[in-house]
Amino acid sequence: MVAPGYTEVDKKEDLKVLHGMGYAQELSRSMSRFSNFAISFSIICILSGGINSFAQATSSIGGAGAGIGWIVGCMVSGLFALAMAQIASAFPTAGGLYHWASILGNRFTGWLTAWLNLLGLITVLGAINIGTSFFFVGTFGSSFGISGTPGEIVGIVAFITVLQALLNHFGIKLTAMLTDASGFIILGTTAVLIVACLVFAPAIDITRLWTFTNYSGDAGGGVFPQSDSIGYLFLLCLLLPVYTITGYDASAHTSEETLKAAHSVPRAIVSSVVWSSLIGWVMLCAMVLAIPDLAAGAKQGWNVFFATMDAILPIWLKSLLYLAILIAQFLCGLATVTSASRMLFAFSRDGGMPVGSASLAKVSPTYRTPVNAIWTAAILEILYVFLAQFVSIGGTNLYTIVVNSTLVFLFLSFIIPIVLGMMALGTSKWPKAGPWDLGTGLFKLVCLLSVVGMVIIFYIAIQPPNDKVFGITVAFIVLAAVLWFAVEKRRFQGPPIGDQIAKRQAAIAAAEVAIGEAAA
Repeated sequence: MVAPGYTEVDKKEDLKVLHGMGYAQELSRSMSRFSNFAISFSIICILSGGINSFAQATSSIGGAGAGIGWIVGCMVSGLFALAMAQIASAFPTAGGLYHWASILGNRFTGWLTAWLNLLGLITVLGAINIGTSFFFVGTFGSSFGISGTPGEIVGIVAFITVLQALLNHFGIKLTAMLTDASGFIILGTTAVLIVACLVFAPAIDITRLWTFTNYSGDAGGGVFPQSDSIGYLFLLCLLLPVYTITGYDASAHTSEETLKAAHSVPRAIVSSVVWSSLIGWVMLCAMVLAIPDLAAGAKQGWNVFFATMDAILPIWLKSLLYLAILIAQFLCGLATVTSASRMLFAFSRDGGMPVGSASLAKVSPTYRTPVNAIWTAAILEILYVFLAQFVSIGGTNLYTIVVNSTLVFLFLSFIIPIVLGMMALGTSKWPKAGPWDLGTGLFKLVCLLSVVGMVIIFYIAIQPPNDKVFGITVAFIVLAAVLWFAVEKRRFQGPPIGDQIAKRQAAIAAAEVAIGEAAA
């Protein structure tokens, strides 16, 4: 039985593409184009990153950080999304980035991309759920006698992560239903927040949105160190949109569960970025206009959003908005569990993990989900959060160090297949573009501009107070190189290619029969 609007011809085409890459249809292909869009839209979640990182705009250059900086940062992220969409259309498979880097490059580039993306996804899941926990503590915690101690934060994160894993365990249809709902929750809540900010603002000064004011150092609550360079501070304010507008690789990671993936996935990647960017800009502009005194608001530092809401909104409206935002942030984490588990599953079925690959690559016949990969991702995230709350290095909390490294890891995992794709399109590795095609010239230009974007992202991500990120990144790359040449180069075979794909067809058919996908 096929879904409405999804013909037998469409199903055969999806299977043909997947079989052509050497894999069986073990996961349940039931996500619509909207659901594939919604999972990325939910992870981007402007109500999470846009709110929790709002101070990176106000405490750098003031209102222009939202009015102008957000637009520039979203354009940088948009370049990555455009390039990734073209590659996703040609190679629609779970764990997309890893496969792209392997197919378009070699075993090493695939292996390195997998670890960068996997580490980024696990740590960003931790960042999302820690942010959700602190948001809960700051809004409703006092009603439950919770003050936000490290132990309490670990406990809250563990609770919501287990719930997110359970929901993922019981099938992609349930997860898709919830992330579909998340899309509407984000849109509805954002609309109410925008209207509330504009209606209850003490005064509207539209010039704030293009006025550059130096709020670094103490003037910005210490979010960024003191600097006399407005240009430098403008670059730092880009951290807000670049950190928020990420996670759209989730559409690629769920390719094998998406109907007409070669068509649906690239559109979902691009549309999730476009809509998040546009709606997020309006939301941030409204928030800037609602601040009663911009200088006093900037001085609040990371507390600027809550201080503004306390100052202008009625208690009942503020409480309703906080509840809706909390739900959206929880569902953001839910979608991230999906993305991380699919990456772990895809890497494991090719023997990528040093131990336990066979177990992590198993799919539940009942729920058609990679249950072991789901729970492993959840457990790794909880362990990371535990360490992040109780371990400091050089006086700096481990969470602060790692969450900024996450941005670099994720975008490095994006740029590797993009650069390889730029070089491979039109060659034997990638002779023909998929159905979603920018055209060779435009695609390569977008890839080249993405490299420039990567340079900007890396530069701003390692600036004080995040200067430890540079050392962490270099240490990771050195460690990866040592492990590759010492062990993995001989052990890891990568995804099937050439004759290996043809030899796997009988095993593919047997796997699909075992999972109930095909008739025996």
